[in-house]
Amino acid sequence: MSNSFVQNTGWRIFIRIFLLFVTITAFAFLFVNQLYVYLVLLVPVISYQLVELYRFQRKAQDELQQFVESIHYRDFSRYFDVKHAPAELQPLREGFNQINSTFKVISKEKETQYQYLQKILELVDTGILSYEGENGEVLWMNESLKKMLQVPYLKTIHSLAKRDHELYEDIIALKPGDGKITKAHLEKGSFKVLLSATAFQTEGKKFKLIAFQNINEALDETESKAWQKLLSVMTHEIMNSVAPISSLADTLKNRLEKSVSHMTNKSSAVHDLELGIETIKRRSEGLLKFAETYRNLNKITTPNLKAIYVRDLFEGLHQLMEPTLVQKNIELDIVLKDTDLLLQADTSLVEQVLINLIVNAIEAVKDNPEPQIILSASLLPNRKIIVKVADNGSGMSEEIMDKIFIPFFSTKKNGSGIGLSLCKQIMMLHKGNITVQSRLAEGTVFSLQF
Repeated sequence: MSNSFVQNTGWRIFIRIFLLFVTITAFAFLFVNQLYVYLVLLVPVISYQLVELYRFQRKAQDELQQFVESIHYRDFSRYFDVKHAPAELQPLREGFNQINSTFKVISKEKETQYQYLQKILELVDTGILSYEGENGEVLWMNESLKKMLQVPYLKTIHSLAKRDHELYEDIIALKPGDGKITKAHLEKGSFKVLLSATAFQTEGKKFKLIAFQNINEALDETESKAWQKLLSVMTHEIMNSVAPISSLADTLKNRLEKSVSHMTNKSSAVHDLELGIETIKRRSEGLLKFAETYRNLNKITTPNLKAIYVRDLFEGLHQLMEPTLVQKNIELDIVLKDTDLLLQADTSLVEQVLINLIVNAIEAVKDNPEPQIILSASLLPNRKIIVKVADNGSGMSEEIMDKIFIPFFSTKKNGSGIGLSLCKQIMMLHKGNITVQSRLAEGTVFSLQF
């Protein structure tokens, strides 16, 4: 409110009170001097001044009440008519309009900042959840979190307990400033998530802010690099140690064969010696082959990416696997709604992954009287392509699912444990990932997301 308004209003009130004081003083003077005739003339003047003073204060009070209401209800668009207002109220209304304009600018700036902040939080991949500490009422959650947890809405944090009790317990137990790696469980699988918490207080209420970061891909990449380094060292040491043994065994065998005619074979000593050297040679070659096989995990470094039609990829796989499928009486269904679906990938590497998965599926459905494998592809809402290999085989337990991508781990009697590890590395080279969902006695689904 401007200084001129305050000064004008102050002068108006002062003048009114001063005139009223003069009139009352005159009235008292006349009354003391018993000039009653003049008193009759002053009574209406005093009455008029009192009524006008009251009306002025009443109007100012009404105007102030209206202004307070507009502030209370944040109605900053309200305009007080200055032009048609009484002269004594014009400065007051002008001041109110100035205050309203200032509040309108402040409110608009705050709204812009709020919208800007919301847009930023919607764009980040990190899930964010804010709730009141006392009753658990959820104030806000961004779209990233809704997609991450596949939850469209949460009224309170406690309602999360029905969907994922383990995650709920970890969130409640998390103290401000702390972080924790836990698992988020979805209908068709789970993933690792890093929780970070902070707290703030406003209007006497305490609030908790939780950040959710999906760290599956980061952990997979770190784990894959660790395995690659370990395998590199192991294969190098094995081959360096075993190669001389194999070479020496071969040399001894050749010399023994040349000298056997000059040696006596008492108690089958020569035969035992030949057998021993042959065993050393065979096992050495086996170890070398074993090490060379695992070297394949480190050979692939850069994929040759090209645009390929998924239909062509599926057709090639069908032709390749058809003889085996027919022989084992297994039905292969191909589901591809969009025949123009294009994939940026290394054809030979992706074929290697899919062949591996189909071979595993063939093994899984061998005891099913009606074996079936489904090969499908589709475009997700986030514009990513997902390829699935599903079977109605024996399925896997959750414990096995956590280990199947680890090198050397295999559920097959004669398995090397390299297949799925290699598949995972190939998918990571494509900036994608491979996941599995399975239930015992129901089947398994491997998903490749590019």
